[in-house]
Amino acid sequence: MTVTPPIRRHSRTGLYVPLFIALAVLAGWTGWWFYLTHRIETGIEARTVEMRAAGWDIGHGRITTTGWPFRTRIAIAYPTVTAPDGHAIAAPALVAEANTYNPDKWVIVAPDGLVLTRPNMGKVAVRGDALRMSLSHLRANFPDLRIQLDQPVFTPHPGAAPFPILRADQLQIVARPHMVDGPAGTAGTATTGAVDVLFRLTEARARPGGVLDGLAVQGPVGGWIETTIDGADHQRGRTMIGDLRAWAGAGGRFTAVRGELKAGVSTATLSSDTLTAGPDGRLRGSVALTADKPLPALAGLARSGVSGVDRAAAAGAATATALTGDTSAVSLPLVFRDGRTWLGPFALAPAPKLF
Repeated sequence: MTVTPPIRRHSRTGLYVPLFIALAVLAGWTGWWFYLTHRIETGIEARTVEMRAAGWDIGHGRITTTGWPFRTRIAIAYPTVTAPDGHAIAAPALVAEANTYNPDKWVIVAPDGLVLTRPNMGKVAVRGDALRMSLSHLRANFPDLRIQLDQPVFTPHPGAAPFPILRADQLQIVARPHMVDGPAGTAGTATTGAVDVLFRLTEARARPGGVLDGLAVQGPVGGWIETTIDGADHQRGRTMIGDLRAWAGAGGRFTAVRGELKAGVSTATLSSDTLTAGPDGRLRGSVALTADKPLPALAGLARSGVSGVDRAAAAGAATATALTGDTSAVSLPLVFRDGRTWLGPFALAPAPKLF
């Protein structure tokens, strides 16, 4: 008689172990996601309370959090932020997003545009193909801030003062801690109290009748300027103006100023070792300016009817430039002093005002 050996059954434990591990990891990750989002939401509310106590007016609608499992996405409906000095920003919605595994870098988008309020000048609506800001290295003394507006259009509200430009291809602002080169072969380190800033404007159209429109003779305007802000850690005011005034009073200054400007057919490169702000908030210092075809810009400025611009001085500067016999490339000393902007002996307009 043939005896059939018993069927040997294999243990299925080995099949379940990976599944149990995956479920445990998923549960742990889900717990971390909910913990992180809750901490962010409570942090927003706590920061709102602090700002309100400091005189800010903060308002918003519903806050929703999505993005599980790998993203943390926070949507804030109808946010409004008004500083004590009257500067304000509002939007139908703001959306902030970060990687759940690295919540130290955030990208903030205004999908439906923004409304900026300028004290005593009214509101201006800002719309574009993309309005976004990124914040990273939040634990550092100064975070890395980047703002980019693609195809922005600026529309003042009825009764508001005009805005300098109507639209542009792109507007960028970058602010990050100033880095000092280390020894050969080592990475640079951030300095205390210094911030590098870059401003870039590409193919913008100035508002008709404004200073920029006069300089550009109805052509495009644009360019870039970069500098290091020394003493940025001295900004201790309760408002933007208070911050700038505290910075200037503590000896703050702009160093390593470099840039390139374009107005119509005229272009110019500029550089300055140091610029400061006086007690009146206006810039002080000198800028080395090398201009290519400056005559059209100076002549356009002289023809503009903008208040504050000395048309006779602009005409004199244009005449002096033409008399050099070389209107292609000219070195022009630009000086900010006594609250005015001087081009050689000609006081063209008020010096730029910071506060």
